[in-house]
Amino acid sequence: MGKPLGAGRSGDTVNGVALLLPGGRVTGTRRPPGRAPAAQRRLARRLERSGAGEGLAVHPVRYRHRGWNGSAAHPVHDALWAADEVVRRYGDVPVCLVGTGMGGRAALRAAEHPAVTCVVALAPWLPEPEAVLDPDPVRQLKGRRVLLVHGTDDERTDPDLSFRLAERAKKVNRDVCRFEVHSDGHGFDQHRAEVMALTADFVRGSLFGHPYARPLADALAAPPPLGLRMPLACGFGTTLGH
Repeated sequence: MGKPLGAGRSGDTVNGVALLLPGGRVTGTRRPPGRAPAAQRRLARRLERSGAGEGLAVHPVRYRHRGWNGSAAHPVHDALWAADEVVRRYGDVPVCLVGTGMGGRAALRAAEHPAVTCVVALAPWLPEPEAVLDPDPVRQLKGRRVLLVHGTDDERTDPDLSFRLAERAKKVNRDVCRFEVHSDGHGFDQHRAEVMALTADFVRGSLFGHPYARPLADALAAPPPLGLRMPLACGFGTTLGH
């Protein structure tokens, strides 16, 4: 794991941990660059601010390999190892897996770890044709709170596939919601602030029991497809106060 932000760095008591899982490639066994992507660093700082005073530690996860690498699914094993490491370092604290792209898929798959209580998948990569013919499992999401976010104009990862996965997950777990960022692409360049605010509110509420912002609470409560195609409003988060 990378060096922590928040309570893990300051020496304060750690009451919850967010593990950030970056994107990657379809294949590749070389080690990825040591420095976390800029978008992940911004998200880490946003989570640190929202978790100030709550005892939130934010750890980037460094993969051993750049790629997913087929059935090896290397990032999933790295995420599971990181969750084990959280338990070793901090004891019995709840963990949120926050993944982007390939990391989103890894977060959804690694939700089986007993320390994981919630998952965020941002523009998750679910490759065709496997996602249709041999879809990823969803039963490991039972008992977890799950948020998926996808840009409707994403040309790198298919938003329809994340909707299909969310639809299947909702059948085994009512605590699943999905937001659509209209007219935005894979990197959420137009609405990055709103996506980070939504993620922060979900993590804060899921790990520490704070009330969710109204759109997030409505999305979790709404039946499909409404709660799985919830539009993320422009300016979301400006009045959250955290």
